[in-house]
Amino acid sequence: MLRKFALPALFLVFAGLTLPSLVSAAGKTHDISTEVVSVDVKARTITIKDEKGQDMTAAVMESALEDLKKVKTGDKVIVTCQDNEKGEHVAVSAIKPAKV
Repeated sequence: MLRKFALPALFLVFAGLTLPSLVSAAGKTHDISTEVVSVDVKARTITIKDEKGQDMTAAVMESALEDLKKVKTGDKVIVTCQDNEKGEHVAVSAIKPAKV
């Protein structure tokens, strides 16, 4: 009987620990005008040049997957980065073509 409740209980504990941080990060975003270095649709990642010109690979959220499929190496884009409460990048929530 204990096994029957162990997995759902573990899930609830995990959800309880992670959901508040996701909810609090939901409103913290910033845009970066950048160049696409590479795209991996299968892995849901995009590699871009960060503000300092260094390559940075970021996870791409579900909301930006269709946009990820449309970009290619060398494209100038504006990515919207989802941040955690410390202001660190968590994932990319949107990708738009940059107006040149």
